[in-house]
Amino acid sequence: MEWENHTILVEFFLKRLSGHPRLELLFFVLIFIMYVVILLGNGTLILISILDPHFHTPMYFFLGNLSFLDICYTTTSISSTLVSFLSERKTISLSGCAVQMLLGLAMGTTECVLLGMMAFDRYVAICNAPRYPIIVSKDAYVPMATGSWIIEAVNSAVQTVFVVQLPFCKNNIISHFTCEILAVVKLACADFSGNEFILLVAITLFILTPLLLIIVSYTLIIVSIFKISSSEGRSKASSTCSAHLTVVIIFYGTILFMYMKPKSQETLNSDDLDATNKIISMFYGVMTPMMNPLIYSLRNKDVKEAVKHLLNRRFFSK
Repeated sequence: MEWENHTILVEFFLKRLSGHPRLELLFFVLIFIMYVVILLGNGTLILISILDPHFHTPMYFFLGNLSFLDICYTTTSISSTLVSFLSERKTISLSGCAVQMLLGLAMGTTECVLLGMMAFDRYVAICNAPRYPIIVSKDAYVPMATGSWIIEAVNSAVQTVFVVQLPFCKNNIISHFTCEILAVVKLACADFSGNEFILLVAITLFILTPLLLIIVSYTLIIVSIFKISSSEGRSKASSTCSAHLTVVIIFYGTILFMYMKPKSQETLNSDDLDATNKIISMFYGVMTPMMNPLIYSLRNKDVKEAVKHLLNRRFFSK
């Protein structure tokens, strides 16, 4: 058909904050500061999980993976956003857009799976403590984390390949900060119901299934905590889960809003909806990775002590 000749040469216009040029410099400064916090906070957690023997546990192994994932995710998305704020060029090629979709989808779904694994780890630690070293052994949790990275990489590659094969011929304006896969699919000038079905299957497997695991795990954890007779024991058990549960609420609260909102809303109050989607997109892409290390540090005395120990060893060992 006529539009097939235009697919290879297509460029997308990332709308971002193009309608508010005065805000772009302000957002550049804010996002840059957040990005530095993300690098420092998550980098510190990675160093702790590697260098401190007390943190060579399944929970902190998963947390180290989560921190590394957050660094990779924000680097792939924020770097291009920061450049666009200072550049007059707001377009991105189809290949560049495909790379953003590939990495963004892989990192986002992998984080869902890791959060599910961390919830299962807390369930076993609290509800089946005597068998914890056997069930969540190194021979188990390392392949679990590795497998999640591999499976999500394959999933995102398949999703991206199906999207880039769609014809794009007219509307090329993406009303997001990055090439978010749903926003790109809806620009195709052909039937994309097959892409939506494949994406729905992926969302069910890699977003909703881990969420179900988290809900079941924490339901059993809460029941188990209420059975503890001493208030000190209940407080200790609750403190081991509070940081992870806070991260889950922030992460899934934003991602479910983005992907599970009713389609009928897309045609109502388009300007307000556009602004809301951008704010949620930024919150999901920047705030969540920034909050993760802060939450785990502020709500965990062991992490704060480990940071002090590493700093003292770094600056006073000479």
